[in-house]
Amino acid sequence: MKQKKIAAFGEAEKGELHIPYFLQDLSQLVDHLGNPPHDSQGLHYAVQALLYKQNLVFFRVEEEGFSAKDYFLGLKYLENADNTHIEALLMPGVGDKEIIQATQAICKTHKSLLIIQEKDLYDYLTSQVRKYS
Repeated sequence: MKQKKIAAFGEAEKGELHIPYFLQDLSQLVDHLGNPPHDSQGLHYAVQALLYKQNLVFFRVEEEGFSAKDYFLGLKYLENADNTHIEALLMPGVGDKEIIQATQAICKTHKSLLIIQEKDLYDYLTSQVRKYS
């Protein structure tokens, strides 16, 4: 049976890049990832997911919204994870068209949600408009 998880991406003060952290409670999050850097949102959303008793797989990125390589490696891992059902992707700070489009395969396969912030959706949508202007 596939385990249901929420996948989150974000900055953290500690932990390795390019590996998944499987978290079930706040103490694990603090032990593995520490505190959030200033102006980052990924760990804040991860805390919310854990408080709602959701299993979480967290991918640490060097810079939220800008470290495309970190996002693509995390997404590739999720595409190949056979025993995990991803209910939602949490990607605060991501308005980049290529990163958001790379989530489509996972969202379609798992019938999962993509959760981004309003300002990131605006960045994504306006980048589409500039393309056609």
